[in-house]
Amino acid sequence: MFDRLTDKLTGAFQKLTGRGKINEADLKAALREVRLALLEADVNYNVVKDFLKAVEDRALGAEVMGSLTPGQQVIKIVYEELRDLMGSTAAGLDLSGRPPVPIMLVGLQGSGKTTTAGKLAQYLKKQGQKPYLVPADVNRPAAITQLTRLAAEVDVPVYPSTTDMDPVDIASKAIAAASEAGANVLLIDTAGRLTIDDELMAELERIKSVTGSKEILLVADAMTGQEAVNIAEAFNERINLSGVILSKMEGDARGGAAMSIKAVVNKPLKFVGTGEKLDALDVFHPNRVASTILGMGDIESLIDKAREAVDEKEARELAKKMQKGEFTLEDFQNQIRQIKSMGSIESLMGMIPGLGKLKKLKEAKPDERELKKIEAIISSMTKEERRNHLIIDGSRRKRIANGSGTTVTDVNQLLKNFSETKKMMQRFTKGGIGNLRNLMR
Repeated sequence: MFDRLTDKLTGAFQKLTGRGKINEADLKAALREVRLALLEADVNYNVVKDFLKAVEDRALGAEVMGSLTPGQQVIKIVYEELRDLMGSTAAGLDLSGRPPVPIMLVGLQGSGKTTTAGKLAQYLKKQGQKPYLVPADVNRPAAITQLTRLAAEVDVPVYPSTTDMDPVDIASKAIAAASEAGANVLLIDTAGRLTIDDELMAELERIKSVTGSKEILLVADAMTGQEAVNIAEAFNERINLSGVILSKMEGDARGGAAMSIKAVVNKPLKFVGTGEKLDALDVFHPNRVASTILGMGDIESLIDKAREAVDEKEARELAKKMQKGEFTLEDFQNQIRQIKSMGSIESLMGMIPGLGKLKKLKEAKPDERELKKIEAIISSMTKEERRNHLIIDGSRRKRIANGSGTTVTDVNQLLKNFSETKKMMQRFTKGGIGNLRNLMR
């Protein structure tokens, strides 16, 4: 999402880094490039103006100008100002109060509100909560059907709404129903409109009144850029939002809305939708996003994804197998599946500090199809072959190639690479960090 912005900011700051000294003219030239980059990313004009003034005021101080590494000091200031611009720290959900705690999801039609309700239910369930979904959009029958289907996918209870019911009555009665079901969080999917109107706002105000909702989250489409910020302002004026969720951040969004909302609306961006799947909802961490924008990677998010995908006990057992040379194609296949569950390889590489700046790696984007091909080849093997690749002779290779829709050359290449990787893993785990250079090669 921030690739273009990252490239432009990195280019602007490269002219400052490595210099023994920088003067005011150098700084202002770099900040002009930053200004253009932010405006191209669709960041609110007033936000850009205030942001650059704060950076310039700090960067022209004696601490930077007299520093031995002034370029690095300027980047540090830009990072801190970017982080604070977007909210400084992640804003969680307020689940205090008597359960079931109501959370209203509001927004215009087409913003991805109903899908986000399902994603939020999945997220809360992973956090150990017991969510209850409430379809309160009676204007669009498909919304009730969709949320009911999503509830089944997430395996959470759902209120049996119908289109002839009043949305306010649905929300009110759902509280008792959720309590009977043993749920502690009530997720209310409210009605949307093509545009903001008084009828919609009045309905939301009544639902807020009968449920006592403290958490009112606007779901806005990130692809609409600054229009998402304008919508957030309008909703906030009428019903006092507690936060925002930007959907469709995986698209060709320039990131301007994510960077502007907190400064313009003074409400935190709490989550971002990053795909169609139900687990594609991420907590918004301003510090991590600021680091990513400046090309510094996001190692914390990488660790979080690894924790979700990899079982710690399994990882320890796998390390022992590597050390003993007992790592098999079956283990390799499991590793591939775990990596795929963490997201695209390109996005994972972007989280590793420094890799995002390497031109060669950016040009040679990893081909996700190769992983599918490897999985197909391994899946075409027998259990015995996966556990002992040395028994795979010529006739077996031909059978595996036919079964996986690949060629014998592909099978040969996989087995060769696996054998070499297995040897290197064994040497690395035995030799410790001293063999890191060999493993990387």
